[in-house]
Amino acid sequence: QVQLVESGGGLVQAGGSLRLSCAASGRTFSSYTMGWFRQAPGKEREFVAAIGWSTGLRYYADSVKGRFTISRDNAKNTMYLQMNVLKPEDTAVYYCAADTNVRYFTPADFGSWGQGTQVTVSS
Repeated sequence: QVQLVESGGGLVQAGGSLRLSCAASGRTFSSYTMGWFRQAPGKEREFVAAIGWSTGLRYYADSVKGRFTISRDNAKNTMYLQMNVLKPEDTAVYYCAADTNVRYFTPADFGSWGQGTQVTVSS
């Protein structure tokens, strides 16, 4: 059973930075794709970024390209999301997710989820 635990959320002013972490356990993740999603109040959960655990290939939503960087530390079984130049519209609960057969980077593609961490960006 995959367990994912996010941390690192908080309150930051526009233009600031945060780094989210996702600690993964319960499996060998070499065949997994790991992802970050976010959900703002009243909106659907949306894709932010993803990384192939063994390949290191990275994928980003257009809204975060050039500002967010996804990475992973294989030895620590931890995934990160470095968020720079944050905007008020980045305010959301951020979730990490994992699965082995990801094709479209939609929430339905991911079977394992963390509990989420709140990111609030003030203007």
